[in-house]
Amino acid sequence: MPASPTATPEHIKHVNTRYHDAAAGEYDAKWGIDFGSTGQRQVRRKLAKALGRLDGRSFGDGLEIGSGTGYFSLNLLQLGTIERLTATDISPGMLRRLSATAEALGLEAETVATDAEALPFEDESFDIVFGHAVLHHIPDLDRAFSEFRRVLRPGGAIAFCGEPSRYGDRLAALPKRAGSALAPAWRELIGARRRLVAEAEQSNGHALESEVDVHAFAPADLRRLLRDAGFEGCRVGGEELLANAWGWSLRTVEASAEPDSVSWRWRNFAFRSYLTLQRVDTRVLEPHLPAELFYNLLVSGRKPI
Repeated sequence: MPASPTATPEHIKHVNTRYHDAAAGEYDAKWGIDFGSTGQRQVRRKLAKALGRLDGRSFGDGLEIGSGTGYFSLNLLQLGTIERLTATDISPGMLRRLSATAEALGLEAETVATDAEALPFEDESFDIVFGHAVLHHIPDLDRAFSEFRRVLRPGGAIAFCGEPSRYGDRLAALPKRAGSALAPAWRELIGARRRLVAEAEQSNGHALESEVDVHAFAPADLRRLLRDAGFEGCRVGGEELLANAWGWSLRTVEASAEPDSVSWRWRNFAFRSYLTLQRVDTRVLEPHLPAELFYNLLVSGRKPI
């Protein structure tokens, strides 16, 4: 990351659509996405960090950019933080999965397949524009941020979480290498079978994974985007250092094994330990270390009244 500088915006959008359509069916399981109380606590904490505080605040009309399967928006909808949701994504496959999950949860969500650089909505239609792990997929961020501002009502908020930092992305390479080295011993320890076909070779979608990411950010990049688009009250913070390192180690060793051979006991341990390190990051590290050190960046601002 980032993708080749010679890739055209049209190619990047095409690849993102193909990759995310192919990934939609297994996306929730792959990334441990939860729509219960754990997932709700996670997204509430992330949005509160991005905005500075939440304190029970709710938004009437919310527009999510790059909704995926609905991890961020459907959990916020369940919490009542968003009263009415319009979920957008460049991938129709992801939106179909989101709609199915929303129906199962008894939620209403409008879905629109579109890219972020040309939103098909009237000016001043929403109270918040938000997303999770999406900005790094968008080719023309200046144009996208201009669109975010256009569709926001005066005083409305913009909030994005889970964006990869440039330095944090480099740090993530270390636990990935460690996970690869330890994978054989890990499989023997838990009794998992070696994966015969690498995950990246299982489908055309997986083979495209290395092409879908366009940006890794320095905090200054995100501040400039907010400022140039005309937002005020701009905030950029970081989250997840220990949790990120542990999470990428887990993800790497698990990818080396046949999924059905990885026990529920291990998966439960992995999930619980990741959540524990998230709490350590939140309480101990994030308040004291610069945003650049963390893998994930959070960004927010407000449209002037």
